[in-house]
Amino acid sequence: MGTSLRERKKAQTRLLIADIAMGLFAARGFDGVTVAEVARAADVSVNTVFNYFPTKEDLFFDRQAVVEDLLAAIVRDRRPGEGALAAIRRHTLEGFAADDWSTGLWDGATDFFRLVESSPSLRARERELAGRTEAALARTLAAETGATEDDPVPLIVAGLIVGARHAVLAEARRRLLDDEPFDEVKRWAADAYRHAFDQLENGIPAGYGSRR
Repeated sequence: MGTSLRERKKAQTRLLIADIAMGLFAARGFDGVTVAEVARAADVSVNTVFNYFPTKEDLFFDRQAVVEDLLAAIVRDRRPGEGALAAIRRHTLEGFAADDWSTGLWDGATDFFRLVESSPSLRARERELAGRTEAALARTLAAETGATEDDPVPLIVAGLIVGARHAVLAEARRRLLDDEPFDEVKRWAADAYRHAFDQLENGIPAGYGSRR
């Protein structure tokens, strides 16, 4: 059954509010804009904004539900015979080739990162979102593998995957905020992801980091 006209209109209104809010945030900073100002610019009431976005941080991270479920969805939708890690690797590297925002790097990411870095509440929400992403992946891995409740493997695997992703994106963000060219940072990140997946697939060599 297709979406109703009412549902389509609600989705359009939500997107309009989010787009207008992001334009204001980009121009004046996240902390320099109020929800009332977003409502006026979008020609809706403040209550309407809060109906779609319970907090101002939700306005900024308007795709957070998709992001939270991203890795879990990749695992659920993996190809027959494809492992969870292999699916995430394929999706990530294909995403770089296609300039997909889901890689965590996209044209305009630098401005987005500057806004996040400028606001303590956005940084806190970003950490919270990362935690929810990891938890969603762990639940999916447990369900897909039939793990028991006391089996730590899904938690460990989810932590390793999300941790590797965070490590690559944190360094990529640092480079972008230091004004390195986007294309160079993107190439570095794609290569770093390959190394990360190699380590996850093959394990860290027992002698890595040993003292001479």
